[in-house]
Amino acid sequence: MDAMTRLALIGYGAMGRLVEQLAPEHGFEVALRYGGAEGRAGVPIDGARLRGVEVAIDFSAAAAVGENVERLAPLGVAMVVGTTGWSDQLPRVRETVAAHGVGLVHGANFSVGVQVFYRIVAAASQLLAADADYDPWLYEIHHRRKRDAPSGTLRELRRVMERAGYAREIDAASNRAGTIPGTHLVGFDSEADTIRLEHQARGRAGFARGALRAARWVLGRRGVFEWSEVWEDVVGGGSRPDGAGAHDTNGAPAAASAPDAPRIRGAIGTTGAPEKKDHSPPEG
Repeated sequence: MDAMTRLALIGYGAMGRLVEQLAPEHGFEVALRYGGAEGRAGVPIDGARLRGVEVAIDFSAAAAVGENVERLAPLGVAMVVGTTGWSDQLPRVRETVAAHGVGLVHGANFSVGVQVFYRIVAAASQLLAADADYDPWLYEIHHRRKRDAPSGTLRELRRVMERAGYAREIDAASNRAGTIPGTHLVGFDSEADTIRLEHQARGRAGFARGALRAARWVLGRRGVFEWSEVWEDVVGGGSRPDGAGAHDTNGAPAAASAPDAPRIRGAIGTTGAPEKKDHSPPEG
């Protein structure tokens, strides 16, 4: 049996505990849990506790991301950051990652289903962007403990629609109530009809599994990667960096043949791939 990869959890709340529960399915052994009282007190991460750790998954707090990267990168620890709301720290993070030759994947939502939802929304938006009869709207609802509103996923949906050609105002609303894992609605309304597109999460497991798959993928890679730009390579079993499907130190995908899976054509480029952007992490 192959040895398990040693994983650090930065932030040990509901998401951290779920990642720990699912980690063995993905070949990971949790070697460090950092969070709770020590995290709230700002106790520094002890380098000795990170001995042998190859990758860390961060679901902590936005204010701590830059410092966490600066502590982990010099030790050669790759990172997956699911924490949101730290866009102002992205230049600092990029500089640190480049200086120490490690890899980092960040994203607003590590659910594969949400990434597919972005594609569907982009296709609909491109078709309707020039039709003034259809007014667009966005809505999301999450559990009452979610701090930020609107969610990072809703913010990204707005960006997806704008990149697809929507130049006019897109009305948006958010609610926080109960224990709802997360629901996002995109609508287009006219006198003739209403079009509603919806993604509904049934729990947090999809986010945790996506983060674990990203953690496996980022091992051995260098640079900062945005999840929405690499998820297809990840779920398709992208090879290690020295093989086909590798990414260079700037996070740009290497040339590769188009996959055989069907794509939505014409909506987001000829292959359906997201427009390459330097995405900063949205809030939530």
